[in-house]
Amino acid sequence: MGEDQQIRAAKFAIGQIVKHRVYPFRGVIYDVDPTFNNTEEWWQSIPEAVRPKKDQPYYHLFAENEQATYEAYVSEQNLLPDDSNKPISHPAVKDFFAGLEDGRYLYPSHLQS
Repeated sequence: MGEDQQIRAAKFAIGQIVKHRVYPFRGVIYDVDPTFNNTEEWWQSIPEAVRPKKDQPYYHLFAENEQATYEAYVSEQNLLPDDSNKPISHPAVKDFFAGLEDGRYLYPSHLQS
């Protein structure tokens, strides 16, 4: 990484519920990459007109839409906070988090530092 590039602090946190800025899905963050960390093929598959920059945090989500639950990898520029306080129905949520409190999922106590 060149001296002119800086890693930005992540705007969202693990356990936070977010929604996509454009597409109709929401999810809970379970991991964060400081910059893009997926395959070049994945990145190139995004239409160029809406392709996000690589030099920003990317978030791993347990996601859901009206039809399904799945995992998503989303750039920070495409996420917004979800203030609905509705739980996420993805089946992995109950295995990964200890519960939902005040609109945020909590780590199990054995994972907290």
